[in-house]
Amino acid sequence: MTVQPPMPPGADQPLTSIGEIGVSNTSVWTPTGQYPVRGTTWVVADMSRQEEKIATVGIVLAVVGLFLICILSLLFLLIKEKRTTGYIQVTVHGEGFQYATMIPATSPSTLVQVTQQVNWARSIAAAS
Repeated sequence: MTVQPPMPPGADQPLTSIGEIGVSNTSVWTPTGQYPVRGTTWVVADMSRQEEKIATVGIVLAVVGLFLICILSLLFLLIKEKRTTGYIQVTVHGEGFQYATMIPATSPSTLVQVTQQVNWARSIAAAS
């Protein structure tokens, strides 16, 4: 297996970026250099999680309502808030290079968006 050196800078510009990785019809850009997109393999790893907890507003309303309405105020404890935390890891590797980037997951749709971008990059790699 021969190690292929990074491609010299040219007129080719990234069409999309996935974290720190830029992708065009012919090239992949990483902070370590520019490489051909042909033959690259892309991997997406979901390292995010969704947490659910009782909302602070619900607790405050339950305590205040306890003095006013008593039993009905306990229903405020059913108010939940969901929060997505963690990262989506995208790894690209080809002949002579490998690079991984971490993209913060701010909502459940982050994984969908990143996966769509990676699928586009996979189709470009397969077509070249």
